Amino acid sequence: MTSTREIMLPLERLKKSNTAGNLWLYILSLLEKRPLYGWEIPTLIEKEFNFKPGRITPYRVLYRLEAQGFVKSQLEKRRRVYKITQKGQEQIKKAKLFYRWILGKI
Repeated sequence: MTSTREIMLPLERLKKSNTAGNLWLYILSLLEKRPLYGWEIPTLIEKEFNFKPGRITPYRVLYRLEAQGFVKSQLEKRRRVYKITQKGQEQIKKAKLFYRWILGKI
């Protein structure tokens, strides 16, 4: 028998899949506004999007985004600064269009 604590409500599942499950979306959205140091990103995600990502996960996502060409980084004063690329801007634009389409359907 499953306890009620183990059951994830539909809205909770939706929030989880649209927050931590799609962290790349929030990172690219922040980088679209301005270049950022990696350590700034988790704090800004919490402030801007009202959820707290894991401590390491944003860095993993940044590395993946950079490997795929969606962001680029460079050292400035011994700190790594991340910037969105044209390829990244195209992805965030497509994601916004997708969400608008979905919201129009529900």
